[in-house]
Amino acid sequence: MTEDTRPDPEDSYGIAKFAVEQELRVSRHMFGLDSIVFRPHNVYGPGQNIGDRYRNVIGIFMNQLLQGQPMTIFGDGLQTRAFTYIDDIAPLMAGAIERPAAWNQVFNVGADQPLTLNDLAERVAAAMGVPARVEHLPARSEVQHAYASHDRVCAAFGARLETPLEAGLATMATWVRARGARTSAAFDAIEVRKNLPLAWQTAER
Repeated sequence: MTEDTRPDPEDSYGIAKFAVEQELRVSRHMFGLDSIVFRPHNVYGPGQNIGDRYRNVIGIFMNQLLQGQPMTIFGDGLQTRAFTYIDDIAPLMAGAIERPAAWNQVFNVGADQPLTLNDLAERVAAAMGVPARVEHLPARSEVQHAYASHDRVCAAFGARLETPLEAGLATMATWVRARGARTSAAFDAIEVRKNLPLAWQTAER
């Protein structure tokens, strides 16, 4: 995906993010408000909420392994994503306000190398020092392959250093083991259950 690919979100989460981008464009036109839109993807690292079982797959995997559970993957695990270490993007985003040439632009920012979730599970288990055990759950509605071009952010901010996935996972695994496992309560008082994965409707995990 490039920044010129017009978003066409298919769920409320994506719609909410795109709505903010639209609001910023309108605010620029009406009020002269400058902004920069960053689209980071699949960010992980120390400090992440590993107790949230609904998002951030690396944190979910590590939390499951801490509890002696298999890592759960929706579908066959062949879907691909690129995983971004937090230290590779946070300083860039924080310093962007000092770069007027970047104002009022949209930037994809994150890792360049995609991999399958099956491959990710193997690497997370290795970082945690345990055998890889995976449980494949029924597939859910999601994009099969999602990763982005970063040509624009490199042109605006220069070449970026990218933390190798194994190094980032090792650092996060050390932090996770020191913190210990976390629990996440199931959704409560759900009114619309259509297309909600069964695994999200069960007790804590």
